[in-house]
Amino acid sequence: MAASNLLIYLDGKIVPESEAKISVLDHGLLYGDGVFEGIRIYNGRVFRLTEHLVRIYESAKSICMTIPMSFEELEQATLQTVAANGLREGYIRLVITRGGGPLGLNPYQCPKASVIIIATSITLYAADKYTNGLTMVTCATRRPSPAALSPQVKSLNYLNNVMAKIEAIQGGGEEGVMLNEQGYVAECTGDNLFIIKNGEVFTPPISSGALDGITRRAAMDLLKEMGIPVHEVMMTRHDIFVAEECFLTGTAAEVIAAVVLDRRSIGNGKPGPITTKLVEKFKALANSTGTAVTY
Repeated sequence: MAASNLLIYLDGKIVPESEAKISVLDHGLLYGDGVFEGIRIYNGRVFRLTEHLVRIYESAKSICMTIPMSFEELEQATLQTVAANGLREGYIRLVITRGGGPLGLNPYQCPKASVIIIATSITLYAADKYTNGLTMVTCATRRPSPAALSPQVKSLNYLNNVMAKIEAIQGGGEEGVMLNEQGYVAECTGDNLFIIKNGEVFTPPISSGALDGITRRAAMDLLKEMGIPVHEVMMTRHDIFVAEECFLTGTAAEVIAAVVLDRRSIGNGKPGPITTKLVEKFKALANSTGTAVTY
């Protein structure tokens, strides 16, 4: 869908993109003060909508922000925005900003949060990367300490991830591996990371600085259904270097193989059999479940 035809939900109304405007004094713009969710639409259904909405309400509560809608109202607004844009496949960006207020950090001077829902398409990686796998680069930029900001809060302040993404691209990769303060693997710039060794799957625990991703959870459930053990363990770059397979998960990324890290091939440098099977399983799950949209 062309951007000019996009219809955006903004504070109770669905309006053309050209009319979807917020104040330059919105604290989301001025200070990155807000939260968001990325959500997928498959085959006319919104994938794991309830889980995404639970998480955005939890993120908002964690930063002392009140979403000015009930859970049910936000659910209906999301579905209505998808229907208004006629999307059966696509991506939703649900954004809650602190709202307008005077200059200064004090969030209590912002009387009401703003709700923005965008339903469109997204391409995180080129199509051939889903066939051949991603090249990754370890980033010097570290994940913030959980003592600074919980990784479970999907904050609008994504500069940490943006800087890491710049490093990855400038280093010749499509994705960057981010370490925590102790040098353990946390996650990628926008995805959770998994490795496979001796037929078992390993992923960093959320205590390492990783987001408790919804696609991450779905992949873990599918692997268990496949009879493949899944372990949450502290992980170093060495573990990725010597893995047999590696894959990433995320709402925008879905499930995708990673085949190179820091110019070292992972396994044989091609997507492995367990990753390939998991991708098939995830596609089947995503296209057969979710909250139906009424068009």
